[in-house]
Amino acid sequence: MNIPDELRYSSDHEWISRDGNTVTIGITDYAQDSLGDVVFVELPEVGQDLAASDTFTEVESTKSVSDIYAPVSGTISEANPALEDQPELLNTDPYGEGWICRIEMSDPSQYDALLDAAAYRDLTEG
Repeated sequence: MNIPDELRYSSDHEWISRDGNTVTIGITDYAQDSLGDVVFVELPEVGQDLAASDTFTEVESTKSVSDIYAPVSGTISEANPALEDQPELLNTDPYGEGWICRIEMSDPSQYDALLDAAAYRDLTEG
C-alpha cells in the first residue's frame, strides 16, 4: 500500500497536502482499494464553508457509496473537474490527478493535528 511520507492523513482515509494556507485533499490508496472501482464522484461545491469532519462529497464505486469528510475547516476553493469524466482517477492516481478538492483553511493549526505517514500506517495495518 502506498502511503507517501510527505502527506498528512485523516482517520477517515483522506490524504492532505499543504501549500501555505491551502490544502489539497483526496482519498488514500487504502480507501480506493477498499472501495473498488470508482464509477462516480460528486464534485464538492466551490465556495462551500466546512467545519472539520463535515461531509462534503460522495464517491460511488461498484461496491458502495462513501461519504468524504473535511479533514480541516475552511472554504472549498477548487474542485477537480477531471473527476467528472474520469472518476477512475481516484483508483489509478489517488495521490496525483485523482485529487478531489482544495480548501482554504480557516484554522491552519488543524493541519498539525492530522496523522503523519507513520501514524496512518499504524491505523491501516492495525
